[in-house]
Amino acid sequence: MSSENSDPTNPAEVVDLFCGVGALSHGLKRAGLRVLAGYDTDEGCRFAYESNNDAKFYKADVSKLSAEDIKKHYSGQAPTVLAGCAPCQPFSTYKHRYAEDPQWGLVGKFADLVVGVEPDFVTMENVPSLVAYKNGEVFNGFCAKLEAAGYQVSWEIAKCEEFGVPQRRRRLVLLAAKDQTIELKAKSGKDLISVRDAIGNLPPISAGETHPDDPLHAASSLSPLNLMRIRASRPGGTWRDWPEDLRAECHRRDSGKTYPGVYARMTWDDPSPTMTTQCYGFGNGRFGHPEQDRAISLREAAILQSFPGDYAFAPEGKKLPFKEVGRWIGNAVPVKLAEAVGESILRNLGSSANEPRIQGETV
Repeated sequence: MSSENSDPTNPAEVVDLFCGVGALSHGLKRAGLRVLAGYDTDEGCRFAYESNNDAKFYKADVSKLSAEDIKKHYSGQAPTVLAGCAPCQPFSTYKHRYAEDPQWGLVGKFADLVVGVEPDFVTMENVPSLVAYKNGEVFNGFCAKLEAAGYQVSWEIAKCEEFGVPQRRRRLVLLAAKDQTIELKAKSGKDLISVRDAIGNLPPISAGETHPDDPLHAASSLSPLNLMRIRASRPGGTWRDWPEDLRAECHRRDSGKTYPGVYARMTWDDPSPTMTTQCYGFGNGRFGHPEQDRAISLREAAILQSFPGDYAFAPEGKKLPFKEVGRWIGNAVPVKLAEAVGESILRNLGSSANEPRIQGETV
């Protein structure tokens, strides 16, 4: 579908595969692209996706989609974008997965869909370790399929904090365009956004409490032992700061001494550590609040992923599935990184990519 037919009031149309709760779609939307549809197998993501992105959610297994299923969404009157982040767990260094994990094949399926759909632009985001996974077989195969179909491909390991995300996170970002070079826009050059900048103005809550005005500003409870541990923790410190009687048995073994980044507090004046699918748990990483005696709340985790402060994850009045929401947030593409991707696409269309068409709160 050629960009010669583009409508300047509708610079590009997007279909988002593996969309989750819509972080990638939201960033592209904020940049000024029109998101049409998102596909994911998790029905629980429907509300967040549709209510925040003005786009339709389709519960479907991407491995079973055809090119025709995707093509039907595009109007034929604007440039087209196919976006996606295949599940990263098989490639993650956080958790070993067997080489035969069927999810790694989804990257190849995404490439096949690109070849069949022939969008003007492609973007894929994933963990950096995908590049070396299976000696580069998966990633190199993806790039080779696109190049054989006439795409020019660029990629980099992006430092998310350099794109306005208040979090130290490394992500593989790939961009491809038909018959033209495309690269991720230059970094902002602005000062990094700290934890204090991002969440310092949120009202205080206690462990196990939910703020009455925001059901997402909810913190997991702490056992009496972990409450003593967090009270003995200092921002930027480790469990080594604790009295001996508070240390876990695994920390007392020699093998446990190489894991200082668990049961720890964040620091106010630096970006946060990488958000994971268990970022709401004090014992799961450096996820302790810098000052309050609790782990960060779900809302704080979402803001550190650069979701807008009012991003809705469940209908008003409905009880939030706490751990599910934590997983959705941890799995998300940082919204500000996605926005940079959208601005990069707009720049190649001749739009003023430095002036996002949708303004609003970012962190």
